[in-house]
Amino acid sequence: MKSEQHNGTELGRFLRAHRARVTPEDVGLAAGSGVRRTPGLRREELATLAGISIDYYSRLERGKETRPSPSVVDALARALQLGEEEHEHLRSLATVAALPHSRLRSSEGAPPAAPSRTVRPGLKLLLENLRPGPAYVVSRSNDILATNPAGLRLLAGIEEWPAKQRNIARYVFLHPAARDLFEDWHHQVRGCVARLRALAGTDPDAPDLAQLVGELLLKSPDFARLWERYDVKSRAQGRKTFHHPEVGDLTLGYQSLLLEGTPGHRLIAYYAEPATPEHDAMALLDLLGQEPATRTAPRDTSSDAASSAS
Repeated sequence: MKSEQHNGTELGRFLRAHRARVTPEDVGLAAGSGVRRTPGLRREELATLAGISIDYYSRLERGKETRPSPSVVDALARALQLGEEEHEHLRSLATVAALPHSRLRSSEGAPPAAPSRTVRPGLKLLLENLRPGPAYVVSRSNDILATNPAGLRLLAGIEEWPAKQRNIARYVFLHPAARDLFEDWHHQVRGCVARLRALAGTDPDAPDLAQLVGELLLKSPDFARLWERYDVKSRAQGRKTFHHPEVGDLTLGYQSLLLEGTPGHRLIAYYAEPATPEHDAMALLDLLGQEPATRTAPRDTSSDAASSAS
């Protein structure tokens, strides 16, 4: 992430990445003759579509101009055919770009401290009450802070990792079981990268993110490729199909909820209709995930995982 910070701004990189995805045909322009050196729209084409000068747009993309007006941001979003979530992220990037860099840091000049990793007792009890449905509390960078037995067992093989290494993004890219576990692994990893990319755009100095992204860029070519796409679309609910080595195939609904009072923390819970094979599979995961000495307590990994954000 350090190399990115010295190469323009997140706002400029976002614009450049999304400009490369929009073809002239997408926006009703003639492609013209000859070979285009640009995979998507040229700078001058996007500037014309957004109704701004080519020089001004070039300065935006290169990080030389960092204070676009709301109307310019909205015009660029329309020209780039951004969805609602991407449009909102572009607004956030413009806000961050306009702030003096010193305001993104603490008064001592150091990056801000990582958010708390403490999981409140009430949330641990909630995880217990959600059994046998798999559920866990994760940090904003997807570290697993607490989980009930089925939640840990659902991610096949992650229980073999030390608690401080248990992170959903790390698992889907680096664990050997992940590609076989998910019905659509490529769909799953895009969502993980999009969430991390959104955080990097609005909190570029996040200490809990830098180490994780640096590790994944080094170890996973798939992550590095997706990281450069600047996707920010996330999915808070839906259905996932698993090919689980212990309980077989199952399709579960899931819901991700932001937790008030603990900034960045989310509760992720899976569910199935009672008296279905999927519900039986969840019950078996719950049984398999229990340790003899702690049959009723959800696993709390927040304390011994704290070093992963340092």
